[in-house]
Amino acid sequence: MTERLEADLCVIGGGSGGLALAAGASQMGAKTVLIESGKMGGDCLNYGCVPSKAMIAAGHTAHVVRHAGRFGVNGHEPSIDFKRVHDHIHGVIGAIAPHDSVERFEGLGVTVLQERARFRSGDEVEAGATLVKARRIAVATGSTAFIPPIPGLSEVSYYTNETIFDNQVAPSHLIVIGGGPIGSELAQAHRRLGAQVTIVDMGPILPKDDPEMAALVRAQLETDGVHLKEHVKVQKVESSGNGIAVTVETADGTERIEGSDILVATGRAVNVEGLNLEAAGVDYDRRGIKVDARLRSTNRKIFALGDVAGGYQFTHVAGYHAGIVIQNALFRLPAKVNYQALPWVTYTDPELSHVGLTEEEAEKQGVLSTVVRWSFAENDRAQAELQTEGKIKVVVGKRGKVLGATIVGAHAGELIYPWVMAISQGIKIKAMASMIAPYPTLSEVSKRAAGSYFTSTLFSERTRWIVRLLSKLG
Repeated sequence: MTERLEADLCVIGGGSGGLALAAGASQMGAKTVLIESGKMGGDCLNYGCVPSKAMIAAGHTAHVVRHAGRFGVNGHEPSIDFKRVHDHIHGVIGAIAPHDSVERFEGLGVTVLQERARFRSGDEVEAGATLVKARRIAVATGSTAFIPPIPGLSEVSYYTNETIFDNQVAPSHLIVIGGGPIGSELAQAHRRLGAQVTIVDMGPILPKDDPEMAALVRAQLETDGVHLKEHVKVQKVESSGNGIAVTVETADGTERIEGSDILVATGRAVNVEGLNLEAAGVDYDRRGIKVDARLRSTNRKIFALGDVAGGYQFTHVAGYHAGIVIQNALFRLPAKVNYQALPWVTYTDPELSHVGLTEEEAEKQGVLSTVVRWSFAENDRAQAELQTEGKIKVVVGKRGKVLGATIVGAHAGELIYPWVMAISQGIKIKAMASMIAPYPTLSEVSKRAAGSYFTSTLFSERTRWIVRLLSKLG
């Protein structure tokens, strides 16, 4: 027998975007239904942001122990208990999970259906034996690891971000296919936890970032002992004894790389299969559901947010999208997405953070005026902590308008926030240079970079002439 529910808002998907939307809508008085067939918290909590950062923290700790001798502390090669690393990762997931649990959301007044969702019409969704009729519907089904059609890959065992964190035995040699943020982060973490690691990629690593800044991350990966095979094509994958072999095509011919395990980190594929979007009049393609700037699909009562909306695939974007959907779906305000000040961070060591335009993008748009840089090596706190690898690079337009910033270095993800504010609020480079930064902090790199924009003016012949003139006047 079919149970029928009526709702103001039906949210399909219990990942970061869907949960933020459901919680906000319910607490604002909307009758809300949330449908999720898998784990609450979605990819970020269970397979992505949270476990990867927990593993990165373990790798960082091993690295600190290994290099503690730099500080006069007894440094040594740490003994890695990979089972305990696994337990640490899942302990972190477990600590956060109650915040995303069914019980918490039911406590917020959300009706949670743990079933697969399928559209029956433009305002009806089936979930098991329940039919939900809603005034507005939001699809937040996220994405999964994209598996490229590499010959032989389907015939061997391989990891993705959805399975790598279940591993309790350290790989002896992990081959990572894909040098984007996920591949680079997990490659470095595994290397620092004692595994041999090779990254293979058809292009350069971190291809979406400023090449000058990505080169700093590349240098540290190589220093850590990660083998980089860039600009190669993977021809095939096959079993080799008890391990795996990957054959790649290089500029000099073919090369066979043997390892114990493979991690596939070649991007994400949006989750639209089985939703029966056709019945709802919703257009989509392999990149996701087609939406306008208000995140409305071709059925104006159905919204898409997060990865499935076909744009930037970051957890913080999904949360931002939730706010846009609430304004449109509940309050009928014409709120639109604006990615001008969208930041992102790659959590390698050193971290790489970015917001706004890169130097290359600014040049292409014809808006570039000046690029300023400041090295972490010139920062006293970085020197004290021996974290001098890195720099900040700021792109400044006409009349001191901040167009973009990229930071590579310790805590770059934390340091980017003032530049996000500068771009989003139209704060000029002069204001950034005038701020008082506490000493000694890494945040001084931002002040110093901003101040360097005025160096040529402050120490010019004209300035010296003015000083001499004023001195003659007493």
